[in-house]
Amino acid sequence: MKKIYQQLDLKNVKAEAIRQLIQLSFLKVTRKDAIQANHQMTPDTIGLLMAFLIEKVTQNTKLETIFDPAVGTANLLTTVINQLDKDEHDNIKGFGIDNDDSMLSVASVNVALQHANVDLFHQDAVGALDIPQCDLAVSDLPIGYYPLDDNTKDYQTRAKKGHSYIHHLLIEQSMNYLKPGSFGVFLVPSSLFQTKETEGFVKWIHSVAYLQGFVNLPSELFANPAAQKSILLLQRHGGNGKQAAKVLLGEFPSFKDQKNFARFMQEINDWVATNIKK
Repeated sequence: MKKIYQQLDLKNVKAEAIRQLIQLSFLKVTRKDAIQANHQMTPDTIGLLMAFLIEKVTQNTKLETIFDPAVGTANLLTTVINQLDKDEHDNIKGFGIDNDDSMLSVASVNVALQHANVDLFHQDAVGALDIPQCDLAVSDLPIGYYPLDDNTKDYQTRAKKGHSYIHHLLIEQSMNYLKPGSFGVFLVPSSLFQTKETEGFVKWIHSVAYLQGFVNLPSELFANPAAQKSILLLQRHGGNGKQAAKVLLGEFPSFKDQKNFARFMQEINDWVATNIKK
């Protein structure tokens, strides 16, 4: 193995190429070991779409800090950092939080090999975080219930009865650590606004943030329609933030339909120019 590794000239390879190499290696492992959904990497097809949307809504904004409250292997976080570094954002400082030590071990290797400027924290992200207020939050959120009810007493998005949704809690926590006017971009279930907790969740959103967009990912990415996910775009109140005149809604067309996919991407450009750009 050492002889094989010595053939890799990682010192002269760009960070994005290293990230892709690690991702492909990890994907091979997950297929053999049938790893649970919350332990799987965010695939490039999704990560790059999220990075594209982030690039558009943060144009003319200097991004210095970014964090992920459910960083996992750090594939999504470094995907976004690598894409943003191509623009006017140099040497972005990243923060990743996760309570799973096995995922965080992979993340540690991932950011080290990419020479990414990222600090990782092994902790429950529902608790107080040792990070500053940041310019951007991004996360492929875990789905399910949070079992430690005592830890959610100060959360507005906690369930009235029983366990709370972990993705609701982490969205609220993320907004707590964003600077005024900054964006949170989250991968969430497409059914996010179709549960018994929807009314309270929407009420909380309106109290702290602007709901700027909710875009479904291509249905072809999900074998089970019930597992379809969407990109949620929130902007914290304050700063230069304002509610978009028209919320960005829709669904990305199939990647195979290049004409309609390009048209939808242009619609996003037009929406940003009309609703977000200062």
